[in-house]
Amino acid sequence: MSVAKRPAETGTPIHDLISHRWSPRAYDSRPVEPAKLRSLFEAARWAASSYNAQPWYFIVGTKDDPENYKRVLESLVEFNQGWAKQAPVLALSVAKLKFDDGRPNRHAFHDVGQAAANLALQAEALGLSVHQMAGIDAEKARKLFNIPADYEAVAGFAIGYPGDPQSLPEELRQREIAPRQRKPLDSFVFTGQWGKSSPLLKS
Repeated sequence: MSVAKRPAETGTPIHDLISHRWSPRAYDSRPVEPAKLRSLFEAARWAASSYNAQPWYFIVGTKDDPENYKRVLESLVEFNQGWAKQAPVLALSVAKLKFDDGRPNRHAFHDVGQAAANLALQAEALGLSVHQMAGIDAEKARKLFNIPADYEAVAGFAIGYPGDPQSLPEELRQREIAPRQRKPLDSFVFTGQWGKSSPLLKS
């Protein structure tokens, strides 16, 4: 089996866990050990959050729990269902939209994202891959899992050991092997006024 390793070509050195983290769609059928899954959610637990509100929640389905796995899969848009069904673990992140005192928490999605980033880096450290998906049906997830008011599904994600890109349909296989790209630093790190690149970026 040929499993893709695709470290980022960075302009300045970063930690290997970050440069090696990416979002494959090819997954091996091997189950993920429960201890490793617990480690991922423990990493998410220790993310930073506004007022330490910890507004993140996760709904998890594994293939050894077919009923819940199917419900998470059905919460994804059709395109994502097509490839994600090969992953041994599927999950949804959910945000609590208010603080405990009832005030709106406008940073809730941001903080859920921080927890998801921790989870993805911990996965990389354990030899796992995570593909996060914006393509979910949040209202369908609400109905399937009885997500209460003031909570909202944020994203889906597939978790598993990386698989062979050759197992994917041609279009997805090409995406899997295409060069990784990011915007240059000077397009989003500013000083003084909007759009003015920071002098910190000059070598």
